[in-house]
Amino acid sequence: MKIVTIKRLINTMESKTKKCQNCHKEFIIEPEDFEFYKKIDVPEPTFCPECRMQRRLAWHNEVFPYKRKCDFSGKDIFSMYRPNNSFKVYHEKIWWSDKWDPLEYGRDYDFNRSFFEQFYELLLDVPRLSSLSVGSVNCDYCILTLNSKDCYMALANISENCMYGSYFKSNGCIDCLFASVKNENCYECVDCSNNFNLLFSQYADDCIDSAFLYSCRNCQNCFGCVNLRNKKYYIFNKSYSKENYQKEIAKYDLGKFKDLLRIKKKFEQLKLVLPRKFASIFHSENVNGDNISNAQNCHFCFDALLNIENCKYVFVAGNNLKDSYDLYDVGSGSELIYDSIEVGSGRGSYRVFFSYMVFGSRNIEYSNNCFSSSNLFGCTGLRHKKYCILNKQYTKKEYEKLVSEIKKQMNEFPYIDKNKNIYKYGEFFPIELSLFGYNESKAGEYYPLTKKEAIANGFNWHSSTRQRKYQSTTKAKDLPDDIEKVDKSILKEVIKCASQDCLGSGVFKITPKELKFYKEKKIALPRLCFHCRHRERIKQKYPLKLWERQCMNKGCNNTFQTTYSPDRKEIVYCEDCYNEEVG
Repeated sequence: MKIVTIKRLINTMESKTKKCQNCHKEFIIEPEDFEFYKKIDVPEPTFCPECRMQRRLAWHNEVFPYKRKCDFSGKDIFSMYRPNNSFKVYHEKIWWSDKWDPLEYGRDYDFNRSFFEQFYELLLDVPRLSSLSVGSVNCDYCILTLNSKDCYMALANISENCMYGSYFKSNGCIDCLFASVKNENCYECVDCSNNFNLLFSQYADDCIDSAFLYSCRNCQNCFGCVNLRNKKYYIFNKSYSKENYQKEIAKYDLGKFKDLLRIKKKFEQLKLVLPRKFASIFHSENVNGDNISNAQNCHFCFDALLNIENCKYVFVAGNNLKDSYDLYDVGSGSELIYDSIEVGSGRGSYRVFFSYMVFGSRNIEYSNNCFSSSNLFGCTGLRHKKYCILNKQYTKKEYEKLVSEIKKQMNEFPYIDKNKNIYKYGEFFPIELSLFGYNESKAGEYYPLTKKEAIANGFNWHSSTRQRKYQSTTKAKDLPDDIEKVDKSILKEVIKCASQDCLGSGVFKITPKELKFYKEKKIALPRLCFHCRHRERIKQKYPLKLWERQCMNKGCNNTFQTTYSPDRKEIVYCEDCYNEEVG
């Protein structure tokens, strides 16, 4: 679209309906969208918001770590990249050292070839960072950690002693998802914060010594409860004296797997008969999405922590994000970020477009694995650099002139993928150029596809997330039902995952730290491998979509946008009705 047309639309406050070139569904560009695109001087998108999110997430792997060789030292390392790839991967200590120079891979821009083709060649040539573990200690088996300690197979941020999940300022937790802000000794919790000794719960905050809670606040010694506020000694929403609570709770044995399944079933049934709020939005104005606090003018935003403003199509954001669109996992204090993944961290970033893993940087476009830099275009692996294109150094004047010429050439000589999608300037990296298979990427978690569907839609597919074939020594169904009957011999067993469609290697082991945790908490052993347990937690999350619905409270005509689709069984209330009934 020409700039003059954009100005006309803004001035007359018109919206525009377009057809996504990828899925061919219609989507709307609102007047405020045009204002944003004009502000950062980028063209309007040609993919719909959902296809844009799916495309970004296909470039990111968080939960499939691999054992492989460091291509510099030859030593075994743990990495987000599977072995036997066509590119080099360096251990973190090597990658951050001065033992190699990313500028040595710099090259001239060829105006006879598409930009994305040239960038992809650079991407395969420049050594890649094995994982992103900054300021962390004893977190070698984690893909992404920041200032954490003693974590294993976890996405950890300022956390300690956590395993299998994603954590922020948490300690001693296992198998949790989005466990943010001071959770301690928790297990199988989703979207919970500031809890101690909490098990099998979701949307629970400030709770102690409890299990199976949903949407509860400030509860202690509660079990199997929904929508409680400031309560003690409740079981399945029934009040007990302290003495009677102790007698009744003894009847529920989480250490026996069959009993645990029965408890889960009863808990799920209770959740379906009690109302739930249409969305977890607090202290916000002109906002839609879910899991948002203290936000203003934000739309289609999910899991945004605090104080985000003027943002759209954002999934996972740190505090104080402003004026940004189309993002996944952007760090605190960032501004004017567009169509990117893993941006920010520390002091944040400014004006980063179409990029992946760019931290503490400014004025970056189409770049990856770049840190504390500015004015980069089509670069990867740079640190403390500026005015570079395809990893080649330029003067400020040369850089600005060449970038302008490249953007023009990208429009005149676009990249066309195998599904005939056209990638000009203004589009994120083509989906077929991702270094990850769809089934090992974040996209596979939130937009699950079969192998046939993924390939038909232009995505890559990793034939197996398994590094090698393991021989199981026992099956999950043959594990002792009672945790009391489990001894240290379990540590030697290779357990066949109970899932018929295992996402991992098909087997798993119990670590000493896990066993100690299960014994202390008196919790039955898991029957699924980590990857399949993670998939089950993802299913508890809302989809990254919104539906227009009416409050289900009798007599209320309020409408809202919610992640609960109309065909779901839950009873969904507007905020007023929910607060009146629950508080």
